[in-house]
Amino acid sequence: APFRAKEDKDFIVPRHILMCFTHVKEDGTTALHVMRAQNPSQLFNLEQIAQYALIFGWPGLENTWQGITFDFAYRMHWQTLFGFALCQALCATSAAKPAVVRWLALVMAQPGMYREAVASYNAAYPDQLMVAQYGSHLNLIQVYVPDEMAQNFSDDNALRILLHNQILLDWVDDAYTYGMVYLEQQFHNPT
Repeated sequence: APFRAKEDKDFIVPRHILMCFTHVKEDGTTALHVMRAQNPSQLFNLEQIAQYALIFGWPGLENTWQGITFDFAYRMHWQTLFGFALCQALCATSAAKPAVVRWLALVMAQPGMYREAVASYNAAYPDQLMVAQYGSHLNLIQVYVPDEMAQNFSDDNALRILLHNQILLDWVDDAYTYGMVYLEQQFHNPT
């Protein structure tokens, strides 16, 4: 039976999301949960992203969603999902998107890099301090990088994207695991 209350979930490892692919209908019968693509108005609905990734991402095969980790029980790691969602929210779909995501992951994987960038920005512009936005309604602007500019994209550009969108310092810190896993999956050459 699916979990119905918070106290039913207390025994689950808090850093993972339990995936349940069936749901109970009003008449008491069980049916397979039908998954739809992520709703753009709910970019950080991690349970929806996790279900979509497990159902349509073919876990265990070579065509994986880069940066997301899960265990053999198909429990997804919360911080890797959050980093994935943050990159998806900040990057517009284009041929240059992999380059943008790669540099954002690099920034996420370097502890303190974004903090130093925020401190430098605040020192350079004391009359326009970077104040992170928070709450249930965020104003995020996706970056679109033309294909010919992908080669010139760098960590400075990734930091500017985070600064311009006024991303919380803690969010980038929480996405550290995503950055590490993404870079490992991208650049690991088994010998």
